[in-house]
Amino acid sequence: MANKLSIVLVHGFWGGATHWSKVIVQLSRMGYRSLHAVENPLTSVANDAERTRKMIAQRKEPVLLVGHSYGGAVITEAGNHPNVRGLVYLAAFAPDVGENLAAIMEATPPPSGAANIEQDSDGFVWIKPDKFQESFCQDLPQDEALVMAVTQKAPVGSTFADKFKTAAWKSKPSWYQISGQDRMIHPDNQRRMSGRLGAKNIITLDTGHASLASRPQEVCALIDEAAKSIA
Repeated sequence: MANKLSIVLVHGFWGGATHWSKVIVQLSRMGYRSLHAVENPLTSVANDAERTRKMIAQRKEPVLLVGHSYGGAVITEAGNHPNVRGLVYLAAFAPDVGENLAAIMEATPPPSGAANIEQDSDGFVWIKPDKFQESFCQDLPQDEALVMAVTQKAPVGSTFADKFKTAAWKSKPSWYQISGQDRMIHPDNQRRMSGRLGAKNIITLDTGHASLASRPQEVCALIDEAAKSIA
C-alpha cells in the first residue's frame, strides 16, 4: 500500500518544507517511500498553488495532499488536479470558492496570536520573533521554537486578500485535524471549516498550531488512515 501513492506535504505561513521534518521521519518509518515536501514561495495563492501543481504533476503514482495551516488553502486550490485522490488538513484553512483568508479569519474572534503579527516596509508579514513560541508553537521545547522563529518564512501580506477559485474538497475525500489550543487559527474556525468539508474523519488534538511538530505520531496516524482509504 505504501508504495502505491505519493504523499505531498504543503507547508503554511511562517515556515517552509522543513516544518515537516518529524512527519517525514515518522511516515518513512511507517513504510512510505514516495514523500515530497513542496517549498512554496508564499507570494500569492496563485503562485503557491501553481508550485504545488507542478510537484503533483511530477508524481507517477496517485497523490495524497497534506496541508498545514495556509497549506490547507493551497491544497484546496491545487487539489483538483486529476492525480490527487485525497486531502488531509492539519490545523488548516479550507476555503470555499470566492472566499479569502481575511474573511475566513473574521468568522470568529481573533486568535491571541494575531496580536503578534506585523507587516514590514516591503509588505511581508512576520510573527514577532520574541512572541513566536507563545503564538505558533507554545507546546514545543524552547530550542525548537527558537529555530522556527529565526527561520520563519514570511508571506506577502496581500495573500490574505486573494480569492479562491476552486474548492477541491467538494470533489475529493478529506480528513481534518483540529488543534484545540491553536493561537493562530481559532479552534472554532477550524471546527466550522472542518464541519462543512464532509470529512471522512475529524480528530482534535490538545495542541497548538504547530501540530505537525508537536504531535507527529497522531498526525501521521491520520495521514496513514487517509492513505489506506484511497490506495
